[in-house]
Amino acid sequence: MFRIRTFNSISEAGLRRFPAAHYRISDDEADADAIILRSQDLHDLGIGPSLKAVGRAGAGVNNIPIAAMSERGIPVFNAPGANANAVKELFIAGLLLAARNICPAWDYVRQLDFSDPAVGASIEAGKKRFAGFELPGRTLGVIGLGAIGVQVANVALALGMRVLGYDPQITVRSAWQLAAEVEQAASVGDLLSRSDVVTLHVPYNDQTRGLLNEQRLGRMPQAAILINFSRSGIVDKQALKSALDAGKLHAYVSDFPTAQLAAHPRTIALPHIGASTHEAQDNSAIMVVDQIRDFLENGNIINSVNFPEVRMPRNGGFRIALVNANVPNMVGQISTRLAESGLNIVEMLNRSRGEIAYTLIDVESAAQTALIEGLAAIEGVISVRTL
Repeated sequence: MFRIRTFNSISEAGLRRFPAAHYRISDDEADADAIILRSQDLHDLGIGPSLKAVGRAGAGVNNIPIAAMSERGIPVFNAPGANANAVKELFIAGLLLAARNICPAWDYVRQLDFSDPAVGASIEAGKKRFAGFELPGRTLGVIGLGAIGVQVANVALALGMRVLGYDPQITVRSAWQLAAEVEQAASVGDLLSRSDVVTLHVPYNDQTRGLLNEQRLGRMPQAAILINFSRSGIVDKQALKSALDAGKLHAYVSDFPTAQLAAHPRTIALPHIGASTHEAQDNSAIMVVDQIRDFLENGNIINSVNFPEVRMPRNGGFRIALVNANVPNMVGQISTRLAESGLNIVEMLNRSRGEIAYTLIDVESAAQTALIEGLAAIEGVISVRTL
């Protein structure tokens, strides 16, 4: 029986994919084999000895202590692309809100005195104050061409925009899905200097913290629009406020309200609703549940942010999954221990990512306790389990 602990509200469409006969699920499950969460901060939560996997029903994982999980041999899964359509649609909404000055225009009308006989004149006067611009012919710069960035770039082309993209780590999968008309920018600075609208779709980490600083914001054209549906910390808040105050930026559209910017007249701040659709929440939960099931039952790893991707079809009923430090001669030592125990290897797959290596081994018969203890005793081995 596998035990799953949930945080936040996880879609039942996903949780129902855990077979009731083999899984127990609750929000206070002790000694959990896996945790599934959305926005819950795990940094101060103790990691129990039974924990084998963490699943984030979404894309961002900055609420999870990745390094600590890696040290314990625990893969962290996420659901890239599951909310891509939801964020793409919100991007379209945010782009139009900013380009056509809809929010200040709406607020202007809400404050009119409709009992005043001159209200009609006031309405007509408002047209001049809130004139915007159309999208065809304008240039959109997309920083980050993952599942969301690709969809945003492609839909902007359909709206008649010219699109520049920048992502030095674009995957083959994303490259295949990206429209050929999207132009490649040489650098972040190059993209910023040539874009009327810039949208961010990168993870928040040490490399992207403060990515758009005073110098880079200064490279954007006068009255450009910045859209941030990634994370607040990717943009330097003080530099952003200065650019808005000076009119350098026409508007900032963000899904992450901050005290400095939430009430700024050039800011459209939303309460983190990028993935807040029933469809996105269902898709994210389904994806992460399927990945955790495949890991717990078969040892396969798909869409992990800290482990290599490892998928191996089952070739029998006996499988060993082993996590170890990515150092020389580990596979040799593992194979030697198996040979010494008299176990024949049917198939083996070893992959590494950074300092972590992961090995799946199918064997002809069940591994005895002595073998598992022997494998665990190898210097550099982090965890061993039989499936």
